[in-house]
This record gives sequence, C-alpha cells and structure tokens, in this order.
Amino acid sequence: MSNSSYITQFVLLAFVDTRELQLLHFWLFLGIYLAALLGNGLIITTIACDPHLHTPMYFFLLNLSLIDLASISTTVPKSMANSLWDTRTISYAGCAAQVFFVFFFIAAEYSFLTVMAYDRYVAICNPLHYGTLLGSRACVHMAAAAWGRGVLYSLLHTANTFSIPLCKGNAVDQFFCEIPQILKLSCSLFYLREGGLIVASVFVGVGCFIFIVLSYVQIFRAVLRIPSEQGRHKAFSTCLPHMAVVSLFLSTVVFAHLKPPSISSPSLDLVVAVLYSVVPPVVNPLIYSMRNQELKEALSKLIQWVLFHRQKSLSLPLRFRLSQILT
Repeated sequence: MSNSSYITQFVLLAFVDTRELQLLHFWLFLGIYLAALLGNGLIITTIACDPHLHTPMYFFLLNLSLIDLASISTTVPKSMANSLWDTRTISYAGCAAQVFFVFFFIAAEYSFLTVMAYDRYVAICNPLHYGTLLGSRACVHMAAAAWGRGVLYSLLHTANTFSIPLCKGNAVDQFFCEIPQILKLSCSLFYLREGGLIVASVFVGVGCFIFIVLSYVQIFRAVLRIPSEQGRHKAFSTCLPHMAVVSLFLSTVVFAHLKPPSISSPSLDLVVAVLYSVVPPVVNPLIYSMRNQELKEALSKLIQWVLFHRQKSLSLPLRFRLSQILT
C-alpha cells in the first residue's frame, strides 16, 4: 500500500492509444484552444477599447471572458502536450495546481453568472435605480466578491483533497486532475470530509440557482408588460445570451459531478469532462456576440481599425521608396 506522501506524479487518462490518433487529438485540441483564445481575446479587447461598452453588463462579461480564457488554459495545453510527446504523467504539484485552478474558475464563473442575472434584473425591473445599485464601486465590490469566493472555495477543496491519504495508486481516470477522480484513490474514510465540503458547496450553488431563476421570473414579468414589440425584443436580446450560457454551464457541470454511479464509466466521464471544461469557453463568445448588436458593432469597428492601420503601416515603406525614386 502506498501513501500520498510517496506519490510524486499522477498518471492521467489518455484519449487514445495509437500514435496517429494522438496527433489527431493534439491538432483537434489545438484548434479548439486557438478558437477559445481568439473568441475570448476579441471580446476582452473590444470591451476594453470601446468606451461605449464601459457599462456594468460588459464589465462582468469581460470578467467572464477572462475566466473562460484562463480555465481552458488550465487543462487543454497539458493534454495537448501529453498527446504530442506520448506521455500521460503530471507532477504532484502540477496536479494540485490543476485542481485549484479548475475549481477556482468554476466557482468564480458561477458567481459572475449570478451577478450578471442581478445586473439584468436591475436593468429591466428597476432601470431608474440602475446607476445607483450598479455604480462603479458596487461593480468592483461584486467582482471582487466573485473572485474571492473562487479563491476561498478552491483553497478549501484543494487543501482538503490533497491532505487525504491515497493508497490506490496514482492513476487518475480523467484527462486532467479532478477532485472526484482523486478521491477514488483514497481507501480511508477521510474522503467523507471532502464530501461534506462538496455538499456545502452544492447548497450554496442551489441558492445561487434559485436566485437566478427568481430574477428571470421577475424579468419576464417586466418584459411582458412592455407595450412596444421592439422594446420587448431588445430586453429579451440582452437576457437570452446569459440564459443560454447559464444553461450550458449548469447542465454540463451538474451532470459531470452529480450523475448516478450506475451510468458512470471512464469513457462517459471523459466526454462529460470535455463538455464542461472545453466546450463553454469556446461557445460562450459566440453566444454573447451572436445576439448582441452593440458588441457586434464594436467588434466590427475594432477589426476595421486594425486592418486600416495594418494597411497603412504596410504602405509606408512603399511610399518611402516612391518618394526616394521621385527625388
């Protein structure tokens, strides 16, 4: 029997075994990763550069894009490197870092999705008090609370998970280090302590979910009372992307961690983990930019500005050479 104090590295679950499929997995994940970097990077840059988007809604969206960018960078690059170099190992410290950051970004994202529901509630149900309830100081405090909650939760869960004696080897049945998979390596009742923390986190998560649902019940009531069809369409267009992101996030995370053990298998766990850790960071920028006219216009202006200055910089050497010839 081995103890966790003697474990120096963990062995991750491989997607495929053959070399050709490993390279295919590398290129597929590389494309997904670059798409996530491009989509979230464009949203962050657009919001930061356009003064018209310096509002609470886009401030929270910028934070959400930062989380998506960082969360996919926590798991995908290591999986790509393992496929490229035909290895499956991760160091003990690297595994602990992955657990910390994965849980940190999940908790922070859920907190920001809750805050964004409150933002939409105030904007539609109490528009006259929007500037008071969601001033710059209030937005900073809510963002700091969301990030702080993520840090607190991830510290508690990471410290507790890696203080549990592990005596069932070091093979993690997942392509990244995940708390439920690490707990399977414990052969003592110490894992019940982590189970208690997870139950407490679930109760807090249920509270946030109830808050989101109640917020949208009030929002729909207020929207249906808007007399003009154009006004109702505009209000719905600001809410639907957030609802889609919340639905995608909750459905994948809840199914990944609360699915019945009877249907659990390494292959299914692997697919579900990809759904909640890889898909949302790629899809979220598309969801938010598809129905948001302000964001699309600002993004179009940013792209045009970049192309114009690039074209201008490329034409300068040509103009310099022409002036030399003419003189």
